[in-house]
Amino acid sequence: MKNEKESGLNSFIEKKLLPVAAKLGSLKPLIAIRDGISLAMPLIIVGSVFLILTNFPVESWTNWLNSTSFHGVSIADVFNKITNGSFGLLGMISSFGIASSFAEQYETDGKSAGVIAVGSFFVVTPSIMTSGKTTLEGMPYGYMGSKGLFIAIILGLITGWIFQWFINHNIQIVLPDTVPPAVAKSFSALIPGAVIVTLFGALYAIFAWTDLGNIHEILLIVLGGPLGLLGNTLGGTVIAVMLNSLFWFVGIHGGNVVNPIISPIWLMNADANRVLLKAGNLDLEHGGHIITAPFIDSFVFIGGSGATLGLVLCIGLLVIMKKASKESEILAPLTIMPGIFKINEPAMFGLPIVLNTTLIIPFVLAPVMNAIIAYVAMSLKIVPLTVGVVMPWTTPPFVSGFLATNSWVGSALQLLLIVLDMAIYMPFMITMNRQQLIREQKID
Repeated sequence: MKNEKESGLNSFIEKKLLPVAAKLGSLKPLIAIRDGISLAMPLIIVGSVFLILTNFPVESWTNWLNSTSFHGVSIADVFNKITNGSFGLLGMISSFGIASSFAEQYETDGKSAGVIAVGSFFVVTPSIMTSGKTTLEGMPYGYMGSKGLFIAIILGLITGWIFQWFINHNIQIVLPDTVPPAVAKSFSALIPGAVIVTLFGALYAIFAWTDLGNIHEILLIVLGGPLGLLGNTLGGTVIAVMLNSLFWFVGIHGGNVVNPIISPIWLMNADANRVLLKAGNLDLEHGGHIITAPFIDSFVFIGGSGATLGLVLCIGLLVIMKKASKESEILAPLTIMPGIFKINEPAMFGLPIVLNTTLIIPFVLAPVMNAIIAYVAMSLKIVPLTVGVVMPWTTPPFVSGFLATNSWVGSALQLLLIVLDMAIYMPFMITMNRQQLIREQKID
């Protein structure tokens, strides 16, 4: 009876859910958003390193950074400048990456599309004007960074689509083959570039000449509100986490489907916490955010999607207790070490977790429980909010917990969550291990 139910479930998944998940994962706009934001990750991580150095929880160190200065510029000022010049350019860099990825998916020149997107990004972004002996014009860091991410996404997609449409319909300046390729590409981009920049120039004029306000702020309200219900609340986060696990269960990379939609909110929240930390006001009362990109990476998906570090540690524990099947004995060293660094593909496809009905319940439940407990711990101020540091996704637990919260309490929370994840996975792993032993006995 059980095998018939499992067969029916697998058939339903393969025929109904798998095609939908595959379709979502292959959508060009989602791929462009994912790849475009990923282009900014090196700068985000570099900025995070200097954010850690500037705010490391040792008073003598931070005092030295602030007191040591040359020509009125302290070392802390230099570190803050590096953070603003890297992490603070998230929106602008993403506009380049999104337009470039979208254009390249249509087999056109991604670099040219990206450059046009950056120019358009500056066109629609309001300037800062100062008056005095000379009038100076500048661009606000806020809109260059996470506050400009919504504009970056929309502008990048529009730019990439218009650019490829012109090129693929041969509405371009074509130079002889004797002209160097770099020069030929730049002339090919002239007509679509002129149309795109003019379009966004007209959009800027509409907002500048009317009382509509700032396009960045408008989008933060129009898009930030609905998406905030999904990415900035516990209920919405639980839904996103469950969808991530369910997509993985049918063999689709859950992060590739869910993250392009919701990760901009998480990144924006992380950057908002960074700004509050810099001002010395990182708390819930001053608008600090619990749910951020580091919150998800460090406290929800411990070991990867499904919080599978707890699962692979259960396998290791069965091996130590000498109750593991031969299959588990082989898998233990292949899954534990990668799992510590959040590489869980060996477990996903080797155990496997994908389409394994025995593990679907803990695979969904463990990360959901992590999200709820971590959220409650931070809302009750037992654990500090994440400080805005975005680490490489392979950062192991305990290290990531400390860096994310700038406190050892973050590491302690991770330890608690890992133990609870093991408690959730163990009964199901014991069942699966028993099934493996029965199969092995029949073979012998």
